[in-house]
Amino acid sequence: MKKFEYRLLNPESGVFKGYDYDKITTQLNQLGSQGWEVVSTVNAPAGNQLNNLLITLKRELPG
Repeated sequence: MKKFEYRLLNPESGVFKGYDYDKITTQLNQLGSQGWEVVSTVNAPAGNQLNNLLITLKRELPG
C-alpha cells in the first residue's frame, strides 16, 4: 500500500507572502523535484483579508 505525507503552504509566510507568482512557481517546482504534488488550493478568509491562498501538497512515503 502506498503511503503519503502532506504539507500545507500559506502565502502569509515565507515566499508566498504577497502572491508573487514567479516565486510561488519556483517554490512549487522545487517541491515537485522533491516528490511533492499539489492536490488542492483553497481561497480562505484570514483576518481582514478576503483572499488567502492555502496550497495542500502530498508525496509518497518510502517503504
